[in-house]
Amino acid sequence: MTTPSPYPYQAAPVSTPPRNGLGTAGFVLGLVGLLFSPIPFIGVIAWPLVIVGLILAAIGFSRARSGVATNKGLALTGVILSAIGLVICILWTAVFGKAVVDAANSLPTAPMSAPGAPLGNEAGVPAAQEPVQQAAAEHTVVYRVTGTGGAKAGNITYTTDGMTTSNQEANVKLPWEKTIKLSGGEALQMVSILAQGSGKGSIKVTIEVDGKLVKEASAQEYGVAHANENIGTLGN
Repeated sequence: MTTPSPYPYQAAPVSTPPRNGLGTAGFVLGLVGLLFSPIPFIGVIAWPLVIVGLILAAIGFSRARSGVATNKGLALTGVILSAIGLVICILWTAVFGKAVVDAANSLPTAPMSAPGAPLGNEAGVPAAQEPVQQAAAEHTVVYRVTGTGGAKAGNITYTTDGMTTSNQEANVKLPWEKTIKLSGGEALQMVSILAQGSGKGSIKVTIEVDGKLVKEASAQEYGVAHANENIGTLGN
């Protein structure tokens, strides 16, 4: 005869598996996009990879911070790789655009004049001897990064020559400001700044050109704030 147990049987609790899929996918897309981004022409496929990778990695990092995922470091790496790949894509687009504009400007053009018009100016000076157009004025560009809630910037990357040359500073106390000078009259003149938060509060990046705010962006905690603008004649 079997004696019944005095304690009722209880099933063991079923543990929920960690939701690491989005963080891992964001890391993979960011890595692949970063590898493709510096390659001319082929690098165009990096655009969707780094953008989607940045979104997925950010969601995965948020899940890890809330405790439903365990790959926090991998997701954060995916955010950084995707952000760097996006910056490279933007810079390559600027370089390609400038090359197209320079090629178009290098084509020979014949001078146009009205029928019967003199070949000189009103003072009798031949047209070939008239002064060359004056150099365009410089642009004053001010990059700023501010923060709230004790935020610092893990790193700040900004362009310095209106094209592909950039500087980077790490572990920056806020507020931060940098002023550069760029020559005017260029068809393509890119200004760009990217800042990543250090985990506290929020950060904000702004770009001012000749005293006028042209672009701004914000991000929370470890997020990336990115702003860019073409201040050349083709961007106006």
